[in-house]
Amino acid sequence: MRALIQKAGNQLIRRRFTAQPDLTAGLYASLVDYLCRSGAVQTGPFDAVRCPDAAIADISEEKVETFLARAHQERGYALSPGTPVQNALVHLNLLSGDAPTNAAILLFGTQPQEFLLASEVKCLYFEGTEIRKPIASYQVYKGDTFQLVDQAVGFVMGKLDRRVGTRAQQNDAPVTYEIPREAVAEAIVNAVAHRDYASNASVQVMLFTDRLEVWNPGELPSSLTLAALRRPHASIPRNPLLAEPLFLAHVIERAGTGTLDMIALCAQADLNPPDFRQDAGSFIQTLWRMKKTAGRHLTGEVTGEVTGEVRRIISTIKGQMSRKEIQSAIGLRHEEHFRQAYLLPALQAGYIEMTIPKYPQSSRQAYRLTAKGLKLSESITGKSPAEPVKKRIHQNRSGKTGNKTRQ
Repeated sequence: MRALIQKAGNQLIRRRFTAQPDLTAGLYASLVDYLCRSGAVQTGPFDAVRCPDAAIADISEEKVETFLARAHQERGYALSPGTPVQNALVHLNLLSGDAPTNAAILLFGTQPQEFLLASEVKCLYFEGTEIRKPIASYQVYKGDTFQLVDQAVGFVMGKLDRRVGTRAQQNDAPVTYEIPREAVAEAIVNAVAHRDYASNASVQVMLFTDRLEVWNPGELPSSLTLAALRRPHASIPRNPLLAEPLFLAHVIERAGTGTLDMIALCAQADLNPPDFRQDAGSFIQTLWRMKKTAGRHLTGEVTGEVTGEVRRIISTIKGQMSRKEIQSAIGLRHEEHFRQAYLLPALQAGYIEMTIPKYPQSSRQAYRLTAKGLKLSESITGKSPAEPVKKRIHQNRSGKTGNKTRQ
């Protein structure tokens, strides 16, 4: 019995109590302390909590080495490449005892989604202005925080219209995108760095024909309003230990300038200002693909680059074709999407015209390429568009009807 008491005594915390309520309170306090130390419950910021079941072996030495080289070059960080992994993590406050925190796994984990599944980023591209199937392109990206940002930005930039300049002033031809790359990256970095990682939802990056939306799980801090995002404000990171290495690698700043930078970049590109809103437990950033003077989806004369939708309609029209004929030839089912993404942009840019402009709603209305459209069609297809063979019902002098083929 004495041996049992001695063995148990080394694992106990002794507290005096005088009544049952004192005993109950003491037991609860001890239980909470145990659960916190074991990682079963969290009392601190998500990024500072020990990542359950993760160990130092789950940290990539190569990723830490790459980060140290980048931070040393970009910010003059004190630690240089070659610093042992454990020392680097200690210096960044990314260890809880001897185990890596959630932030350490998100930043440098060999397979972060093995421990934190919702940290993935979903990227979707819709050929329209609404969330509607079929989805033209859908990618789910996994990896560390740096990889997620690079992959998501690459997904968006690969689908935006762009204009290639000349090599008059530099060796590499400059490329200008309809939405500045820096603005796209800022929106995505904000979502990945400041999201609520306790949520089971993932960051969603959705590109439409008229806008880019970045959905970030979580609410704004109570001290920060939507209106405050449009004026100078303090930086209030939800995940400070995650944000610090991103700052050192020059991925983000720590001055609360992210939304202001997006607003300024869009203004410089003559785009409509970004929108910010809270909806269904998410903070949503919207960057518009529309010029201030356009009011609709971007097209050739506005951007210097023709959208894929406009190219398709130009290469489809042969001679005079009705709206239904063009829509069917392209293979689209939804009339409103066809009008907004294809027909109206091509009309507004002057690539096509109505055959009966005085009566836009006429049942006999058809569309044909303008001189500008014909020129672009030649550059797309490499040949002049031929007018299709049509059959026309005519009446001869005897009053009989017959078929006459006209080329």
